[in-house]
Amino acid sequence: MENNQEIICLENLSKTFELRYHKTLRAVDAVSLSLHKGVCTAIVGESGCGKSTLARMAALLEPVTEGAIYYKGQQIGGIKEGRPMSIRGEALRAYRQHVQMIFQDPVNVFSPRMKIGTFLMEPWTHFEKKSKKEARALALYSLRRVHLGEEYFDKYPHQLSGGELQRIAIARAIALHPEVLICDEATSALDVSIQQEIMALLKEHQDETNYAILFISHDLALVENFSQQVVVMYLGRIVEIMNGAAFRMHARHPYTKALLSSVFSIDDDPNKEIYVLDGEAQSATGTITGCVFCNRCSQAKDICRREAPVLKPIRTGHQVACHFV
Repeated sequence: MENNQEIICLENLSKTFELRYHKTLRAVDAVSLSLHKGVCTAIVGESGCGKSTLARMAALLEPVTEGAIYYKGQQIGGIKEGRPMSIRGEALRAYRQHVQMIFQDPVNVFSPRMKIGTFLMEPWTHFEKKSKKEARALALYSLRRVHLGEEYFDKYPHQLSGGELQRIAIARAIALHPEVLICDEATSALDVSIQQEIMALLKEHQDETNYAILFISHDLALVENFSQQVVVMYLGRIVEIMNGAAFRMHARHPYTKALLSSVFSIDDDPNKEIYVLDGEAQSATGTITGCVFCNRCSQAKDICRREAPVLKPIRTGHQVACHFV
């Protein structure tokens, strides 16, 4: 991974939401992460861990409270010189072209009055200023790239299944050969068989164009099969980063082990150790001084409640935030 070009760098990124009664919610807390060319980076964790908020910030769809976002070494978002930074005009257009996002529910992406062909032609007419004839030919090619026939060009969204709509969303997202594809639970609403097809499709086009993928998911099997790097988040913080191939075998953080224990396979050892989470999660609306996981960790000691552990390398490509690893 060290030899792959860094496309996006998220540096100490935080996001705080203002709530009622003068309360705040820290959704993302000082997260640093890099996305590299040709690498699929997956972020996993329970609902509310901050993974989707992080993805939206990376796509410049959510304002940043603290930290910075870099694109090919140049800051394009976050806080700069104490003030929120925002790009506009051609710079924003270029970023939107090179960093595409696929959302969880494909139905919400489409206008019910717009034909699929018109939807697919938009990137070409908007970014590349192609003629309608050229855009139509390219849109038909986009359909073929996701293994759909030309008959879909004149259909409306309500005439398609969820899996077909997600294929169309992917076709549009990869139309202009983006450098980064952000998938926010892009397969979670689909049947298992369709999930595998969609991920195989993304992998097929990644092999062709070598784009980076940020894959947000709670499906650990998909993550293990398709990701080169896995990031585990809990209550807005990263607790472990590791190689995708080592995800199941070499996880070291107690929370990661508990996540993996929740997924059973017919190939599992019947005598394998099961990690059970006890206690209540800490409130994200309060100030957490120690480890975010200490309330539910069977290994927690006094130091865990006093000091937040930092990510430390334990082998190449593997970092863990735990005092006892």
